[in-house]
Amino acid sequence: MPNPLITAQTTRPDHLEMHPLSIERLTSYIEQALTQTPQLRQVWVSGEVSSMTSHPSGIYFSLKDPVGKAVVPAVVWKNQIPELETKPQVGTEILAFGKITVYAPHGKYQFQVQQILPVGEGLQALRLQKLKERLSAEGLFDRERKQPLPIHPQTIAVVTSSNAAAWGDIQKILLSRYPGIRVLLSPATVQGETAPGLIKRAIDRVQLDGRAEVIILARGGGASEDLSCFNSEIVARSIAECSIPIVTGIGHERDESLAEV
Repeated sequence: MPNPLITAQTTRPDHLEMHPLSIERLTSYIEQALTQTPQLRQVWVSGEVSSMTSHPSGIYFSLKDPVGKAVVPAVVWKNQIPELETKPQVGTEILAFGKITVYAPHGKYQFQVQQILPVGEGLQALRLQKLKERLSAEGLFDRERKQPLPIHPQTIAVVTSSNAAAWGDIQKILLSRYPGIRVLLSPATVQGETAPGLIKRAIDRVQLDGRAEVIILARGGGASEDLSCFNSEIVARSIAECSIPIVTGIGHERDESLAEV
C-alpha cells in the first residue's frame, strides 16, 4: 500500500509548471478581480489618516483601522482636491468615498478617493451647514418672511413638552408680567426622532385653533443631540410657513438651531 505522505510529496502540479503566468498577466488578473467587483467600485470607507504626502499629482495618504492593524494606501488626484468637503489630516478620522484601483508597476492596490467627509460631530455640522445653505437659497430665512409681533397679545400658545420645566417657567413669567393673559399649551415631544413631526403637528394645531396671536416654541438646555430636532428641515419649514409669528426659546444662549435663524 503506497504511503500517502510520500505520494503527496512527489506529486507535481504539472499544469502550473507547464503554463506559468507572467507577472504582468498575474497583476492583470488581480486588477480585473478588484476593479470589476461592484462593492469595490463605489464604496465608503472609514479610517484614521496615519500618514500623508502632498505631491504635484495629488495627495497620497494611508488609512488605518482605528482598532485593528489593517492599513490601506489611498490617493486623491490633483483635479479632485477642490471637490473635497474636507482634506485628510494625520490623526483625524474620516469617511472617504471612492474605488479600489491597482497600480500595476508596483503590484499594489490603492483606494482612489473622490470625496472625504469628517466623522462624528464634524459630519453633523457639515450636514447642518449644507441644509442651512439649501434652505437659505430658497429664501426660507429672508427677513421679508419675518412677521411683526403684536404689541399687546391677549393669547399666546406655547409649543413644548407638558412635562418640561420650560412650560412651568413660561407660565409663571407671562402671568406675573401680564396678568390676565391667556396661555395655551400645544404639547409636543421636543427630543428624539419623532420630535420634528410632533412639533409640526403642534404648530398646525395652534393655527387651526385660531385663538393665539403668538406662538412660543421652547425647550430647556441639553446636549447637542438632544436639541437636534430643532435643526430638522421639517421644523424649519413649519416655522417659515406658519401664519402666526413664532418666538423661539431653545437651549442655552450659546445654542443656535435652524429654528432660530
